[in-house]
Amino acid sequence: MNTTFEQLKQHCMGCRDCALCETRHNVVFGVGNPTAEVLFIGEGPGENEDLQGEPFVGRAGKLLDTMLEAVGLSRKHNIYIANMVKCRPPQNRDPLPEEQAACRKWLDAQIRALSPKIVVCLGRIAAFKFISEDFKVTKQHGQFIEKDGVLYMGMFHPAAILRNPNQKPLAFADFVALRDKIQEVCEHTEFCFE
Repeated sequence: MNTTFEQLKQHCMGCRDCALCETRHNVVFGVGNPTAEVLFIGEGPGENEDLQGEPFVGRAGKLLDTMLEAVGLSRKHNIYIANMVKCRPPQNRDPLPEEQAACRKWLDAQIRALSPKIVVCLGRIAAFKFISEDFKVTKQHGQFIEKDGVLYMGMFHPAAILRNPNQKPLAFADFVALRDKIQEVCEHTEFCFE
């Protein structure tokens, strides 16, 4: 991890800017390659993430990893994964607007440090913030929208796919479209098939 990114992480670990810091076990800063050209953004850590300090490590994370690996992507090699908020909302509720606002500086700093060419919004919360406030994941998933030279794509959240398995083929098609777009626009992303 480069020095600037590591310093950012260390500063974030001590954050007490909203009430979520009172109930967290760990700050979930993010995971992946800090030179990645592709950034995945979820809404916030769940119970497993809070306990382990890493995003997407529960059942939804296992599904995400499986779909990533199927198209040659990996959190260890060629993507970075972060969340809108870095601390778990109680009972895994949606992060409140004031919690998102308090945490936004950390995510913005991660985005500046990474300078991703593609940002994938996992679920409606991230898609609302980064793509459009009227974004409909069920209708607009898999579409690329360009903003300020960055391509944004909304996808089904892996937890939503676990709740509604008939969305899995649509979700996988989005991963294939993502792989194709990476091949088109990302110069330094090497695929890895393990």
